[in-house]
Amino acid sequence: MKVVYHEDFNQVYTSDPAAAAGRIQAVVTALEGKVTFIQPEPATKDDILRVHTEEHVKSVERRGIYSIAALAAGGAIKAAEIGLSEPCFALIRPPGHHASAESAWGFCYFNNMAIALEKLKNQGRIKKAFVLDFDLHFGDGNVNILGDKGYVTILNPASTRSRQEYLATVEKALALTDADMIAASAGFDNHEDDWGGLLHTDDYNLMARLMLGAAQRNRGGCFGILEGGYNHRVLGQNVLAFVEGLQGK
Repeated sequence: MKVVYHEDFNQVYTSDPAAAAGRIQAVVTALEGKVTFIQPEPATKDDILRVHTEEHVKSVERRGIYSIAALAAGGAIKAAEIGLSEPCFALIRPPGHHASAESAWGFCYFNNMAIALEKLKNQGRIKKAFVLDFDLHFGDGNVNILGDKGYVTILNPASTRSRQEYLATVEKALALTDADMIAASAGFDNHEDDWGGLLHTDDYNLMARLMLGAAQRNRGGCFGILEGGYNHRVLGQNVLAFVEGLQGK
């Protein structure tokens, strides 16, 4: 399976937990020898401006984060493009699901998911998308940008306190969708050993297999992009479980 990754994502570009030293390397170590790493190109300014305002882009430039944020967005695009024909995962940072058209918070700058899906939709390569955002935190940026587009359904099961209810909600929604692109804003911070303390490692494998099943049923594609996940000791194994699930393992 292909995983989109660039060594520049190891840069400590700011002081927040998403940019912490060793975070991306922990995942690379878990995946090495099990996947094929594919390098992305930065998203173009046109790709970014399809989602964000000129002023927001300028604000990211002023903060000195533009290059790495554009590379992350490009990684999401690459994963989505590969995902049209085979499951793919983007091991990228900064994350993006808290980035709205004119603002961003929560360690995010550009909305990677929105940039990727809007590019595919603009090119006529997808008709409908289903976004499973299983990050601990509600993906307000995804909803703000994509929620009213008409072609995107977004599930944020973050408020569910019961693990069994959480997984049942995901399973039901994926069983009902007819989207031809199944995507995940894949945050691993709701793991039992991370900030949320709810999900097990095997649960990420299950959700990925449910995504794959929906994509196959709908004769469509699927991909995931990294959002949160801050315990380096378990992050790699959690991502590996998800990646293996996308392969049907």
